[in-house]
Amino acid sequence: MLQRFIFLFSIILVSNVQAQTRTIAFYNVENLFDTLDHPVKNDNEFLPDGSYEWTSERYQAKLKRINQVIDSLQVPMILGLCEIENKQVVQDLVDAGSMKSTHGVVHFESLDQRGIDNAIVFDKTVLTLEDSGIIRFDMPEPSSPSRDIVWAKFSRGKDTILTMVNHWPSRRGGQVESEPKRMVAAIAASEFIDSVLNENKKMNLIFLGDLNDYPDNRTTQMVSEYLKPMIIEKSGKYGGSHNYRGEWHILDHMMVSKAFLKKKTKVKKKTAEIYTPEFLLTTYKGNIVPKRNYGGRKYLGGYSDHMPILIEVKMK
Repeated sequence: MLQRFIFLFSIILVSNVQAQTRTIAFYNVENLFDTLDHPVKNDNEFLPDGSYEWTSERYQAKLKRINQVIDSLQVPMILGLCEIENKQVVQDLVDAGSMKSTHGVVHFESLDQRGIDNAIVFDKTVLTLEDSGIIRFDMPEPSSPSRDIVWAKFSRGKDTILTMVNHWPSRRGGQVESEPKRMVAAIAASEFIDSVLNENKKMNLIFLGDLNDYPDNRTTQMVSEYLKPMIIEKSGKYGGSHNYRGEWHILDHMMVSKAFLKKKTKVKKKTAEIYTPEFLLTTYKGNIVPKRNYGGRKYLGGYSDHMPILIEVKMK
């Protein structure tokens, strides 16, 4: 009888420990478009008769594969997403998987000409959405508008978590030539962070995103003056979250406020990870690379050209 009691108590104890740990993740899902023609945005490539031959079958298959990744990430409490076309594709993603009855969506339509946006998916059974919005910044002429930074403030009991999701301008044209665009984004993000922390130094703030810059670039360094970077080369097996011409680099970042490392509800520092399970990888020209959905215009039926990043949060 005593042994049975000890066994049952152990199960309850383990369950409670597991319930107190949740993940926060970010994933560039690479061109999650619907199959509908937007009257204003330039989404022609991702239509059934477009150059990618983007059909409903391929769309549904991609939703299924992304949900496979989400499930393997332990269904994050907060999930930042980028390269999504609109709110509906995120809602379709939620409805197609295990998050259907538990997760809500935060999304704002950006001015990006291709219709590329950012979004936040959150567990509404654990978190209450208190406020949300965007940080919009003007690109230097003659550049077209970029993606807005999306933010959301969540509460759980006495705790508050402010989440920022970023997708900064690309390196098209070269790192040096394109850096001024990302600098505009970095300044806007830094000013927002500065204002939040000046108002409340104890804010649990987590900054997520594909910054299209590396940890040692000026733009990311600017944000890291305010927040603690969590993703480094040692966070993953290959030293990066994205592979370009056979070389891995960190483009996807996660930074947190100092307060989020110290409270009872806190980020667990040693759990930050660039997630690289074998099913998300393939071999190309002798190099291990992310298993993409397309190679050029060739349909590969993969996932994304980026790897997810995540961290564990100890919940009290």
